[in-house]
This record gives sequence, structure tokens and C-alpha cells, in this order.
Amino acid sequence: MEMLIFGHGYTAGYLTPLAIAQGWRVTGTTRNHPERVAAAGAEPLLWPGQESDIHQAIARADAILISAAPTEEGDPVLAAFTEELGRSRPRWLGYLSTTGVYGDRNGGWVDETSDLAPTTARGRSRVQAEQAWQALAAAHDLPLHIFRLAGIYGPGRGPFAKLRNGTARRIVKPGQVFSRIHVEDIARILMASIDVPMPGGGAVYNLCDDDPAAPQDIIACAARMLDMPVPPAVDFEHADLGPMARSFYSDSKRVSNERIKRDLGITLKYPDYRSALAAILKAEADG
Repeated sequence: MEMLIFGHGYTAGYLTPLAIAQGWRVTGTTRNHPERVAAAGAEPLLWPGQESDIHQAIARADAILISAAPTEEGDPVLAAFTEELGRSRPRWLGYLSTTGVYGDRNGGWVDETSDLAPTTARGRSRVQAEQAWQALAAAHDLPLHIFRLAGIYGPGRGPFAKLRNGTARRIVKPGQVFSRIHVEDIARILMASIDVPMPGGGAVYNLCDDDPAAPQDIIACAARMLDMPVPPAVDFEHADLGPMARSFYSDSKRVSNERIKRDLGITLKYPDYRSALAAILKAEADG
């Protein structure tokens, strides 16, 4: 069984070992870090650079995952490989999107049937990319599965380093809540979908844990785990944030994950930020 991952980065680094353990041969594209792809157990292909090899990988793939983000010009994978993808016949095609496509709900709940109303440029580009992939899938009868990811954290992507070096801040915006997902749970959910592709053109799934929470609560919990003082609260309106950092606070919503539990039989390994932070701290300590 052959799996091709476009944009073999952080999440793919956790998916690849699971796939290999189930007998998959994994190939992953990278711009300039083939050693990282190889370290995860996948065969690296440089993109741009090895387009002919990528064409062959698309043709023989049983599963294709798109983990490359769109740019201002649109989806880079579609721009480069639309014809090859249209001729491909994977039994599973996955696209990693974001819960940012739902926009701001003032702390309210969304699920996969909610309207898409992005409030940021990143969210709008993801909606456009989803629609482009859906159009390709419809035109060529491809089994497209869209995964809308909440904020990703895991080893190396937690708050502990910032707490230790004194740069962590507890920025408080009243009513603000985010949903999150541990990277190991992302990998497990993707494998569950790959194992049992949804018939009839695929599906859309939200990937998040059970516990939407305010960002300042995560920082406080992490500080206590390190036996460090909890950083003082900083009012969002007066916080010194760049445009990118400030945009992360433009959306407040709670994301439902009932579909992954019902359709894929998922039991989350890290259902809340407390268990996720504890696992991240241990993994980082173990090296």
C-alpha cells in the first residue's frame, strides 16, 4: 500500500510511523528538509525539484494526504498537479483544513454542518482551497475527506519553552475560547479514516478535543505543572501584539467533535488540555 503526503511536516511526522506500522509505504514532499522526512520513516521527495518522481507517486498512491497550506495564489498542490490528481485513483484522499473556516461565533458551538463564515484571510483562503478540492473530487469521482483542524499542539509546540524563557503571556480577552487538538490524536484520526474511507465521495470532520478553553487557562495550567509563578494577566486591548498574533484572537468558538466519535469510533487519547499538556511535558523531558 502506497501513501503520498504533500507537505510532510509536523503532523505527518506523527502519522507516518502509524502508517508504516500498518504496512504502508509512505512518500512525503518537502521543500528543504528531506532528513526530517526520512527520520519519520518516509521517502522524501523535494518539491519543487522532483516533479517527475511526484507524478509517479501520485499514479501509484492508494492514499494521498494534502498537508500543504494555500498561498495567496491558491492551493499549490492543485496548481502543480491537477492533471495527475485527476487521473489518480486513490481509495482515500485527505485534505487538512482548519476550523478557522467557521469564523467567529462569539463562543458558540459549530459542527460540520455549520455555515462557513471566515473572518480572517487565512480562513478565507482555506474555504477557497476546500472548494477547489471539492470541485476536483466531484469532477473525477475522488474520495475526498476534509479535516478541519483546531489549534495543534504537541511536543515542541506547547507553552513550556516560553514559560521557561520568560516570554509566555496570559493575554485575556473576555469570552474568548479556542478548541485544540493534540498532534497524536490527529494522526490516530487520520489513520482511522484511511482504514475505513467514507463511501459516496468522502466526508468532512472536525478534529478537536472535548474541552474548548480560554488561552490564558492553558498558560496558567502549564505554569503550575512547572511549579512556576502564573504569569500576570494582560488585557487583550492593551497587549503588544503583531497583526498575525492579534488575528488569532479574532475568532471565538467551541467546535464539536461528535462526528469523529460517531463515524470513526474515535476515543481521544488526550480529551482535554490538562492531559495533553502533561503528555507534552513528559515527551519534552524524555527528549
